[in-house]
Amino acid sequence: MSMPTVFVSHGAPTLILQESPARTFLASLGQLLPRPKAIVAVSAHWDTDVPAVSLARRPDTIHDFYGFPDALYRLRYAAPGAPELAERVARLTGAAHDAHRGLDHGAWVPAMLGWPEADIPIFQLSVQPEQDPAHHIALGRKLSALREEDILVMGSGSATHNLRALVRGGAASEPEPWAREFDDWLVDTVEKGDEAALADYRARAPNAVDAHPTDEHFLPLHVAYGAAGEGARGRALHRSFTLGNLSMASYAFG
Repeated sequence: MSMPTVFVSHGAPTLILQESPARTFLASLGQLLPRPKAIVAVSAHWDTDVPAVSLARRPDTIHDFYGFPDALYRLRYAAPGAPELAERVARLTGAAHDAHRGLDHGAWVPAMLGWPEADIPIFQLSVQPEQDPAHHIALGRKLSALREEDILVMGSGSATHNLRALVRGGAASEPEPWAREFDDWLVDTVEKGDEAALADYRARAPNAVDAHPTDEHFLPLHVAYGAAGEGARGRALHRSFTLGNLSMASYAFG
């Protein structure tokens, strides 16, 4: 059985400290999936002009945020890197090398919840916000053979991501219609495996500009979808909202 690819919504960095349906789901991820030999993490928080891979043998835990509780900055995820696999991914994709890049919170938060033992090698592949979703589907497709080797491609971003529309301090607030409509469109489109619609979501999805004023948090989904191979379909693993309009939906593709 091939390893599925996944897209997870990682939320705010404090997700790892605060109980929520999305945290509970991510903490079950290691049990829901076959155990991977390694993880290729595609995080919204590493963006480059051209694809790049991280080659660090012992990736640092990057605390790429400000003004959060001290407990968050004390967390460390001590998983090993996978420089040889990263080199191979670079050859497959034409990616540049970054010898020192660690794990940003888009990578280490879901990894720490899903695989808390930190014993699975992990490294990052960057996204290119100046490129369109079709570029990222094609980027992911170059990784599709990794599924047969029990290597997990994990996109990490957000199913909706409009920071101005968040309800601060309102974790249980109901999402506005625009957010729910986009979220419903996404699950339907993913389940159909409609590549054309995913690639052209700005024109085809309802409320796309409200759901994603910028692309970077959505592009990891396109990479994960592409990495599942031609004709892939997806299924929702989890759906919830937090802070009003922030969708925490996560998907598996295969």
